[in-house]
Amino acid sequence: MTIKANRLDSAAYEENFNDIHPPFETKEGALVEANRCLFCYDAPCIKSCPTGIDVPQFIREITTANFKGSAKTIFDSNILGAGCSRVCPVEKLCEGSCVYNNLHEKPISIARLQRYSTEMAIRQKWPLYQRQPDNGKRVAVIGAGPAGLVCAHALSLSGTTVDIFEKEEKGGGLMTYGVAAYKVTPEFCQDEVDWVLSLGGITIKYGKSLGKDVQLADLKKQYDAVFLGIGVGVTRELGIPGEDLQGVVDAISFIYQLRTNEYASVPVGDKVAVIGMGMTAIDAATQSIRLGAKEVTLLYRRTEKEKPCTQKELDIARLDGCQIIWLAAPKEVIGKNGKVTHLVCSKMKLGEADASGRCVPVDTGETFTLETDMVIKATGQTPFENIVAAAGIAHQHGKVVISQDAGTSLQGVFAGGDCVNGGKEVVNAVQAGKDGARAILKYLGL
Repeated sequence: MTIKANRLDSAAYEENFNDIHPPFETKEGALVEANRCLFCYDAPCIKSCPTGIDVPQFIREITTANFKGSAKTIFDSNILGAGCSRVCPVEKLCEGSCVYNNLHEKPISIARLQRYSTEMAIRQKWPLYQRQPDNGKRVAVIGAGPAGLVCAHALSLSGTTVDIFEKEEKGGGLMTYGVAAYKVTPEFCQDEVDWVLSLGGITIKYGKSLGKDVQLADLKKQYDAVFLGIGVGVTRELGIPGEDLQGVVDAISFIYQLRTNEYASVPVGDKVAVIGMGMTAIDAATQSIRLGAKEVTLLYRRTEKEKPCTQKELDIARLDGCQIIWLAAPKEVIGKNGKVTHLVCSKMKLGEADASGRCVPVDTGETFTLETDMVIKATGQTPFENIVAAAGIAHQHGKVVISQDAGTSLQGVFAGGDCVNGGKEVVNAVQAGKDGARAILKYLGL
């Protein structure tokens, strides 16, 4: 596959990767939307938020132009509330549970309202929090992703000193390196990290990988407690012939390149096949189109009914011109001179349901072939099993096993986020960071 430099001009890139969900541009727009809220008693939107944000309260504060109070209400439950307002699948969380849906009306634009007040707070650097005096305790956090940052912030509030060890050059984890640029820019991610660090008492040590640059055994000796928020690893292998051909890439690496390089320098094929139907698959597919690919086809081994992405995500892909083939599984990648030329797929049908209640795809024995010069694998990520095992932590196929209080099999070592759940939403990692901090403070007797 050849890098297609200058396939689009700079103006086209800027337009293609511009904010796909623009915020309210005026205070009046936010006020009009906020005043639609019914301020429900026992509001379902609160229950559907993994971090329990008091949605009616922060919206009520917007209606009185109390934007500082609104931001504080959000941040009290989710210090990364600004980022989550951009990337959360709100249509299956807060907005999806809005009572207006039952009235066949458009739900309250909770995410846009949340974004309005939180981004105002970050932009104007409101000092909403002040940490308690230093309590003499020191905690090491491994990973500056959402779980690690949230855990660190909560610990620092109590007066605990926190050192975060991060393998990358920037903090933010998935938000910085693994989400489509038209949802959240690297610049915003840096602003949000800076917002968390502005509390004080938190230091990020970049370029420090667990098992390579830092050892868990050493950290246990140097700190009073350790929190693991290392996320998950590379995309799962397909396990099919031709997977090693030039032009077969994993979605995480593809998006990482987009987040760390100029758009024109990122390789993309003319005819791209994306395998998978989760958020990462959608991001890879739509960004391929926006980079200049002529054809992009998403393939999923189940039906549309079983898709893991939200309907809004799927609609974005369709509006961008992506083709979708359901009940299709990759069988073989064919190439010429070491480069991808075709993808052979098996036609599937749904069989009986498994333990989770989902119908298991069954190979019909029939195949079809797609002409393609780039195959992007977006079939989920694998945990860092080698790292976890080497550190002596109990795990299940790489996923860290924790107790109800976020404790691991090692005393004084806690964990949360994707390294425990295998990969969920950013907001789930936020709650895991809160749970980890609460457990550590209890462990330290604070």
